[in-house]
Amino acid sequence: MITVVDGDAPGLLDRIAEVRAAGRAVLVADPRWSAAQRHDVEALIREDEVPADAAWATLTSGSRGAPRVVLRTAASWSSSFATVAALLDAGSDDSIALPAPPAASLTLFSFAHALAGGPRPVLGADVDATCVHATPQGLRALLDAGGAPRRALVGGSHLDPALRARAAVAGVEVVSYYGAAELSFVAIDSGEGLRAFPGVELDVRGGEVWVRSPFVALGYLGAGGPLERAGGWATVGDRAEVRDGGLHLRGRRDGAILSASATVVPDEVEATLRGIPGVRDAVVFGMPRPGVGALIAAFVEVEGTGPDDLRREAAARLVPAHRPRRWFFGTIPRTLSGKPARADVERIAAGTGRDRG
Repeated sequence: MITVVDGDAPGLLDRIAEVRAAGRAVLVADPRWSAAQRHDVEALIREDEVPADAAWATLTSGSRGAPRVVLRTAASWSSSFATVAALLDAGSDDSIALPAPPAASLTLFSFAHALAGGPRPVLGADVDATCVHATPQGLRALLDAGGAPRRALVGGSHLDPALRARAAVAGVEVVSYYGAAELSFVAIDSGEGLRAFPGVELDVRGGEVWVRSPFVALGYLGAGGPLERAGGWATVGDRAEVRDGGLHLRGRRDGAILSASATVVPDEVEATLRGIPGVRDAVVFGMPRPGVGALIAAFVEVEGTGPDDLRREAAARLVPAHRPRRWFFGTIPRTLSGKPARADVERIAAGTGRDRG
């Protein structure tokens, strides 16, 4: 059975503890949901069968598709608590800033950790917290507010090397990780590239990441998603390759853009754009175009650089087939957890009809 707990409820951690003590699974509702969204989630919970060993339920839309409810056991998170505590160098006497909403899986993970003796959770960009678990956007917000925690655990999307360097100057030791709502932790990067998270076995098959891990979720409530299993291994379709002993991600299997005769991986172009001074973040996507398949488009958040300078620098760094042909500038819309909301980016671009800048 799943109990929905309001994310803005007073004493949220205590309320979650009560639900878990009663043997029910917890799903935290975001107060920003519309009435229709809340109704649909609650209807799904009532109508679909919930596995007896489900302890946590998180609502995820990834960065593209329709929302999905991911179910997981208590052990699928608790088995990583010791490693996370060591990475954060934090225990029950410490506090952890959680800039992402309580409904986000990474925030709910930290609540679960707190119930088992982990650091005390503090919602928002708390500048006095001793550590932080956040997306890159959340870490940036904490640094902007003057925070300087000892350790930062950062996931959810790509961590810009410039942001890691900025954190280091502030005295913050950053460990970033690659994971998924369905897989939890997969690989960690302390600044020398992604390596398997302790307890996880990695295998790249046909260009896709497969894991054998105690952290994998049970599956979905209602409609399925990208999680696939085979002989004790699992994948969500993330593409990658292994180079110099490290895992190099190349986006989701369905994310490649076919443009004329070229196959363009958005992650690779995004990484190049993020490396240009003055670029805070970038989302690269395809815009349908008869005859060529799709045009490469980029929605970019900038600070301190102009559109013309950015276009020139991108042209110097990218081969012609990978250069964006359409540019959009503004604040990138994000999911509840702070990841770029790709579907929203594409809708904005489709409705704009011209470059924004």
